[in-house]
Formats: sequence, C-alpha cells, structure tokens
Amino acid sequence: MTDSSTRTRFAPSPTGMFHVGNARSLLLNWVVARQSGGALVLRIEDTDAARSRPEWTEGILSAMAWLGVDAEKYEGPYSQSDYLDKHTEAARRLFEKGLAYYCDCTREQVQERRDNPNLGYDGFCRDRDLAPASGRALRFRIPEGGPTVIEDRIRGRVEFPHEALEDFVIARGDGSPLFVLANVVDDVEMGITHVIRGEEHLSNTPKQQLLWEALGHTPPVWAHAPVLVNEKRQKLSKRRDKVAMESYRAEGFLPEAMVNYLMLLGWSPGDDREIMPFDAMVPLFDLADVNSSPAFFDEKKLRAFNGEYIRALDPEDFARRCAPYLRAENVPWKADDYDEAVFSAIAPLAQSRIAVLGEIVPNVDFLFLDEPVLDDRSWTKAMKPDVAVPMLTAALERFTDQALAWETDPLKNALEEAGAAQGLKLGKAQAPVRVAVTGRTVGLPLFESLELLGRDRTVRRLRSALARLTA
Repeated sequence: MTDSSTRTRFAPSPTGMFHVGNARSLLLNWVVARQSGGALVLRIEDTDAARSRPEWTEGILSAMAWLGVDAEKYEGPYSQSDYLDKHTEAARRLFEKGLAYYCDCTREQVQERRDNPNLGYDGFCRDRDLAPASGRALRFRIPEGGPTVIEDRIRGRVEFPHEALEDFVIARGDGSPLFVLANVVDDVEMGITHVIRGEEHLSNTPKQQLLWEALGHTPPVWAHAPVLVNEKRQKLSKRRDKVAMESYRAEGFLPEAMVNYLMLLGWSPGDDREIMPFDAMVPLFDLADVNSSPAFFDEKKLRAFNGEYIRALDPEDFARRCAPYLRAENVPWKADDYDEAVFSAIAPLAQSRIAVLGEIVPNVDFLFLDEPVLDDRSWTKAMKPDVAVPMLTAALERFTDQALAWETDPLKNALEEAGAAQGLKLGKAQAPVRVAVTGRTVGLPLFESLELLGRDRTVRRLRSALARLTA
C-alpha cells in the first residue's frame, strides 16, 4: 500500500566528513519514502556558519550519489539558512501567544539559584513579562501538567514528565533562532510527515513535539534508530573510530555492499538472507521491525559483505571498478609499464581474493614493476638459505630450459619435480620462488602469475634473489 503524501527528510549539517551514522539515517528515510511512493527531502542545516563549509555540502551530495541516492531521487537540496525569516516569525508568534517569554538571566545566575548544578532553568522570568530587548533570550514555556508522550515507531511509547523539562531557549539574546526551533519550523514548512533519525536525537523530541503543537500542527511520525557502536560497545566516534564514508569509498568498498550492510544494522528481512540488493529490501522493510538495541558496526563483517559483492561482479565490471586504483597517481609503477591486457588476464584470479578494490594494487604490482616490492617479513619467513638457495637454484635450472613450455601446468609440474628432488612438497618448494618473483608469501596463484610475467623477468628475479641470499 502506498501513500504519496509521505514525506521523509534527511537533514545533515555540512560541518565535516559524511558519517556512517548519517548514511544509515539517509537510507532509512529513503526506504520509507520509496515504499510509500512519497518523497525524500534533502535539507542542509547550515545555520552554524562558523563550522559549515561549501566543500562539506559537496561531500554530502557526492556521498549520497555514491550510495545510490542521487539528485533525481530527492527534493532539494534546501538550505536551512534560507528560512531564517520563517524561524524568526515563528518565535514572534509563540511570544505573542504567551507560549514563550523573554529572559535576561545569565548562566551564572541560573546556577547560583540552584543547589544542584545539574538542574536546569528554574523559570525565574516566567511571570516577569519582560519585553523583547537585546541580550534577552526567548524561552519556550513548558505547559503545566504533562507528560509529553512520544509514540516512537521504533522504540514504542516514551514518556517525558514535564517537571523534568526546563523552559528551553528558542532564540538567543541577539534574536537568532536556536536549532530546536529552526528544525521544527523547517519540517512544518516542508510538510515532513516522518522524522527518522538516530537515537541520540530522542532527548530533543519532547521539545520539538511541544513546538509542533504550539505552532498549531500535528507532530510527525517519530522513529529513532539504534545508536551505532564499535566492538567495545562504545558509540562510534570520529575521534576514535573509522566513521567517514569517504574513507570507505577511497579504500574500495562498493556502494551496493555498504548500502546492504547499513540497512541490516538493527533490522533484518525476517529470514536468513543477508546479501540482498536495496530494491529487494524496500517491500520488506518496516520501521516497527527495527531493533532498538545498539547496533554493532562490524568492519570485519562489512569487508566480508564487500568481498561477496566483488566476487559477484562480472569480469568487465570488476576491471572497470579497479581502473581508478590501477591508474592512480600513487601506484608504484610507471604509467607506461601498466598493461591492461595483462591485468585483464589476471583479473579473474584477483577478483576472488580481494575484499576491497584498493587491495588490487599490492596483488598485481609485481606484474608492472621492474623488481618486486620485497616484504621483509615474507623474506625472513621464506628465504632461509639452507632451503631457499638449493630450491631457487633448481628452479632456475628448470625454468631456463627452453624446452619447457611457459604455461601454467608445465611450470607447476617442473617446480613440483624440482621440489621433490629437494625433499619438499609443492607448498614448501614454491614459497621461495613466490617471494623472489612477487615479493610476498601470499598472493595470486603462482603459476598463472609466472605465465603472465614471462620467462625472462621470472628468471631475472630468481637470479637476483639467489644473489642476495649468497652475497
């Protein structure tokens, strides 16, 4: 059943990198708008002029598009700063209706009147009938009685006793509206019917619901998604955890894998499926099914998801997505040394072994370098002279034999025979050869790699490693 009157909103502040928590909120709003046939509104809450920057706004738009929510899928973007006149007008109406009053108390004065510094404002100016004046803040008058009841679509019924709510400021002493008022006025003006956001905003909700009602409007549907936590069950922090969507994008996570994983933080489709596209989730999703418990943002599981998605790509798409990493300015090889045909040949082997696209470079770099990048730990592990010297010598003898066809199976057979002569099984026999040729003990299948590398470069690297061992 659809309801085209449904209007959700995504309202980020352009004050930093795009947080994974913001991405999850975006997707929850998007899925509700999609399944109802309604609209998603994008509002940039830019009234914090000191911290807001145009580049952060561009970052928001770019991240949204990367996640699949591009400009054609939302209404806006609107800027909160463009609605300043409406915020100011709303504050004036609340004062004139007696629902707000002016206060000239300083923070120090408020604290002096309280035995407990944790208590809020005591209502000192409620009945002083102060007129508007510079330096006087406008406070909303909490109604007598109560409580304010929030019917949260995720968390159920939440009550906020009015005696626990202070008369909160809605406009500063210079007349500028506070966020709590601006946010409600914007939602009213934009016809928002559902406010879906993170749990950290729940404490603001009774104030916002009171403002909705004071302004003469029916509050929206509230839904507060569970907080995202790290492996120590601490709330994700940009100072401590990797939370910037830009970082995951640069590392080579696929947007479809990220969307899939974020949607499953606190929700499941009700069966054992985990890997599923967003479009398949839309008809199954229900806010009421979202768990209110903290959701563990598990990067290891996200990597596993991403690996599944990478392996499911068709080869041409995989190669296309790898291209920006293989042609980046910081690759270890010269641009002219990169051979697209060689990569296309090795790509299917790499595709099954990497979890993020950024891992493609260290997996294939040996194919495009004059000499491999030697990993010290790999060298120490595999290049013990008593084993490596005779093994490399035997490998050189076999590989320089021009009668040996330079193809995967003959190369494997030749090295297996050379290892057997040294009393080594293939796994042990190929270890020093792999490090000599690729620089690492772990990587793509060795013999397919040797075939692509070619006889001359393989032999040259084996001789170089042998010389280093016997120097």
